[in-house]
Amino acid sequence: MDRPYVICHMVCSLDGKVTGDFLFSPECEYASEKYYELHRSFTADGFACGRVTMEESFTKGRKPDMLNLTGKASPRMDYIAADGGAFYAVSFDRRGRLGWQSGRISDDDPGYDNAHVIEVLCEDADDGYTDYLHRIGASYIFAGEHELDLRLALSKLKRIFGIEKLLLEGGSIINGAFFKERLVDELSLVVAPVMADGDARPLFSEQRPASLELKEARPMGKSVLWLNYFMR
Repeated sequence: MDRPYVICHMVCSLDGKVTGDFLFSPECEYASEKYYELHRSFTADGFACGRVTMEESFTKGRKPDMLNLTGKASPRMDYIAADGGAFYAVSFDRRGRLGWQSGRISDDDPGYDNAHVIEVLCEDADDGYTDYLHRIGASYIFAGEHELDLRLALSKLKRIFGIEKLLLEGGSIINGAFFKERLVDELSLVVAPVMADGDARPLFSEQRPASLELKEARPMGKSVLWLNYFMR
């Protein structure tokens, strides 16, 4: 395979939603704990999220500091920061909007802490943003001129960074894009014993007919269920 093996790993409600206030309810707390435990148990080489999920979970709405940058046009060449790492946080951020403070994530959970940031950009991203990524020590790759080419991105992640197994962890839009392109190999769902509200987003924003094979179904206590499927 010329790309990483991709496991879509998510917490979802009983009605198949992956965003919404239910995620912050007391009833979902135990499901989230199990989700993070499973995240660590997969021993993947990295995890991937879309821009919105990365912003909500890690950059907390911060904007990139574009002051005191060179302003020079940079060639559209992939960049590997000198301070790389064995575990990666892959951010699908086509225009370059996330305000990382450094090239590594700082998080209380050891499954995310110290992950090296790789930004996946389109070629029309701002020159200043690539300059900013250089300055903070983050890596980046280009995949697509105006829209993300997911197959190209995955091929580069394997070839350049040696990523063999990647956890795809939302949100709904990036999950749907991977699913539409048949780039999900396995599905891991931690099902919380709650129903979502009407504004919650589904697991995949774009659905297509698919057949799955159950690999494992495991009760995890407190009415939480883990469902693990292979994609056929």
